[in-house]
Amino acid sequence: MRSTILNIFKEKAIWIVFVILFIAFSMSNHRFISSNNLFTIARQVSMLGIASIGMTFVILIAGIDLSIGSIITLVNIVAAYLMVKMGFGMVSAVILALIMSIIVGVLNGFLISTIGIPAIIATFATQIVFEGASYLICGGTPIYGFDERFKVIGQGYIGPVPVPVIIMIVCFGIGSFILNKSYFGRYFYAVGGNEEASKLSGIRVGHTKYLVYALSGLFAGLAGIVMLSRTNSAQPTAGMGYEFDVITCVVLGGVSISGGFGKMSNVVAGVLIIGILTNGMVLLNVSTYMQMIVKGIVLVLAVGFDSLQKKRALT
Repeated sequence: MRSTILNIFKEKAIWIVFVILFIAFSMSNHRFISSNNLFTIARQVSMLGIASIGMTFVILIAGIDLSIGSIITLVNIVAAYLMVKMGFGMVSAVILALIMSIIVGVLNGFLISTIGIPAIIATFATQIVFEGASYLICGGTPIYGFDERFKVIGQGYIGPVPVPVIIMIVCFGIGSFILNKSYFGRYFYAVGGNEEASKLSGIRVGHTKYLVYALSGLFAGLAGIVMLSRTNSAQPTAGMGYEFDVITCVVLGGVSISGGFGKMSNVVAGVLIIGILTNGMVLLNVSTYMQMIVKGIVLVLAVGFDSLQKKRALT
């Protein structure tokens, strides 16, 4: 009975932390719990949540994708350039930008799976390449002047619910379905748990990695489209450093950095925690540099906890 209670506590610990933080910030600043601020948090975490889905798949196979931030930026710039500079329609520009994000993900998969470059190096290299490409396309200046209808994606509402939040919920539903109801999800867990055993059991590990990084690119691209619509301006620094927050959300949500273990539902909690932590610190006038320190500590604690759990399991 005691062990059952402890297991339940471990599984729900991330949600308990979320509730404690929510109460603490509500008591610290009355503006935190206002409806306007809660909707602001919801819109802010939507982009983080969408990008976190792809990163969850990547970390589950014991990989890493540092190019997420640059993919978000590149999608921002390319979609805006197509609409404003080349006269493409809103739908065609979005579709082409998302296809490009998938191609970028496939390129990461090629470098990692086929060439054999370590994921951290391959995605760091593509991060630099696509950041540079974004600057070249826009000339280092913002692009704006979109069709008014485009704002609906990032600023619209369906009833009282912001459209970006609906998109995030749908994406989390798709991500959860892939992990829990499809054989692809089982492959992700298997490859992350033991790559060699997966090969021996007939799983095409290389193809699985291609799929994972393609999905990571797609979800990062979707986050980029939502961001572009929300800000109504394509900035050459739009996604800079975004990969750090995404990785923090996923690891904080209990996805093992060494692969093979994690739940999409807990990633939702990790996203919400980072969202309210960032918003709460802003309301409390915590400096940007101190926010960076706090987020760094949160990441270290999350990875440290995962490492301790692994050590205990081996002893």
